[in-house]
Amino acid sequence: MPFVIALGVLVVELTPAHFIYTGPLLVATPALAAVTIGPKGTVSAATLVLVISVTTATYNQAWGTLQVYTNFLALTLISLASFITSSAVRAYRRSEFDQVRRIAVAAQEVILRPVPERLGPLRAASLCLAAGTGAQVGGDLYEAVQTRYGVRMIVGDVRGKGLNAMRAVARALGAFRVVAHYEDELMEVMNHCAHALRREAAVPGAYDEEALMEGFITALMAQVPDDTVVQLVNRGHPPPLLLHQGRVQALMPSSPQPPLGLEDLITGPPEKPESYPFVPGDRLLLYTDGVIEARNRDGDFFDLREAMERMGAGTTTPAEFLHELHKALIRHTGGRLADDVAMILVDRLDDEADEQDGGAAAAARG
Repeated sequence: MPFVIALGVLVVELTPAHFIYTGPLLVATPALAAVTIGPKGTVSAATLVLVISVTTATYNQAWGTLQVYTNFLALTLISLASFITSSAVRAYRRSEFDQVRRIAVAAQEVILRPVPERLGPLRAASLCLAAGTGAQVGGDLYEAVQTRYGVRMIVGDVRGKGLNAMRAVARALGAFRVVAHYEDELMEVMNHCAHALRREAAVPGAYDEEALMEGFITALMAQVPDDTVVQLVNRGHPPPLLLHQGRVQALMPSSPQPPLGLEDLITGPPEKPESYPFVPGDRLLLYTDGVIEARNRDGDFFDLREAMERMGAGTTTPAEFLHELHKALIRHTGGRLADDVAMILVDRLDDEADEQDGGAAAAARG
């Protein structure tokens, strides 16, 4: 709008209608820019108005009149005041946004804690990255716990952001953290999480109408028992990736199931967990769709498989591997994520490495 006004004044001054006094419109243009397009826009608008003033004064042979110099003085003062005001408002808003963002991230970190570095026969690491698109907390969730049934993990993604999403994350993780230790069937652990979400949704006022009508959670649960296998229950989530001898395999479900919250779409009886080989030396990655849907400037998706194969297992720890994966993701997106990212990476240890890690831990405690 400030530039439209300035160009309108230019048209008036260069036509027979130049008898119309347009000075107040030009003077007001930087002030309007200050409240609409920020400091840089204010400078641009002030520069354009100055050029228009010089051009019209020359075209209309108005140099030497008191009106022209008065307009220039008013334009200078208003432009300077507008720039200072716009810069101050921008700094205040940035400070306020940063504070809200810190509060949101702190609230998310209370619910999403890092996974332990060692879980039974596994070495583990986790990573959670918040998108830079706003101060709303995301809906990614993850957890890994060691139980008498083996190591159990969950990764999920709630549709949407904000308080509704965090409320669903807290409810799903709360159910998982309790039930994972007492329920012997992994499928039943997933079902308990679904029941917890339905109970929460039944509370009047817990969710808004849109969340009740369209809300759901994609979730993936994994269980690593003493046997050299990994058992999976997938409810509409991206399949985990298994790095075995330098090659990456997606562990696709044979019979896909709908996300949590969409149980009405299940037509048959609940399936049993699917088992896949997970031998010593293998590396398993559980992740949310923010990883594979990250785009570069050309719109190309991040190739997670290729990145994992390029880095390989080697001698890197899970934490180092995720750090390198994080850097590759940031390079691909140019430093700006469009969606939150959550990942859990686990290595299956052999008996010798298991004993060495156990001895090192005992020596550290001693």
